[in-house]
Amino acid sequence: MKHDSSLPELSFFERVYQVARQIPLGKVTSYGAIAKAIGSAQSARMVGYAMNASHALPDVPAHRVVNRNGLLTGKHHFQGTSLMQQLLENEGITVVNNQIVAFEKHFWQPEIQR
Repeated sequence: MKHDSSLPELSFFERVYQVARQIPLGKVTSYGAIAKAIGSAQSARMVGYAMNASHALPDVPAHRVVNRNGLLTGKHHFQGTSLMQQLLENEGITVVNNQIVAFEKHFWQPEIQR
């Protein structure tokens, strides 16, 4: 069977999910860092939309994606008022007033995708 090099390119959302799946346990990253990693630095808001759409995908840790200041801005997209915080705390991350304590310590910088 001949290799088909005309396979479709991954969608924006799927490229976002590929990066999100790499976030290590106990770490977080930002919408903007993911946008930059997939070569679309101005698309942080679209990354947020992708995270909101990912809740049916059990292998995408959307709770590990926060805003650039460590705020849990996506928390209202999780079932229950504090599920996002609970998931992060289960991984050893302290959250106070919807903000990650020691954000720099927990921040994971994704590699630029080629």
